[in-house]
Amino acid sequence: MAVYTPNFPGFGSVMEEAWIRVHSDGEAKGKAEGKAEAILRALEVRGVEVSESVRERVMACVDLEQLGTWFDRSLTVETAEELFAEA
Repeated sequence: MAVYTPNFPGFGSVMEEAWIRVHSDGEAKGKAEGKAEAILRALEVRGVEVSESVRERVMACVDLEQLGTWFDRSLTVETAEELFAEA
C-alpha cells in the first residue's frame, strides 16, 4: 500500500482534504467490491445458486462489516437468500 505524501501547498488545505477523501473512498469501495466478489465465488464453488437479485444486493453493499458477516455465512448456507437472514 502506498504511503500518502502531501504535495499541496498547505497542510490541511481544502484541496488536500478533498483529495484524501476521494482517494480513501475509492480504496474502501475497492475492498468492498473484493469482499463481495469473494462471497459470490464461495457460493459458486459450493454449488449454491445465486439469483440476480442476490448478486445485485451483495455487489451494491459497501459496508465491510456486513460483507464480512455475509462471507462467513456464505461458507455454510444452503441457499443464497440465507445470507441476509437476521441473527
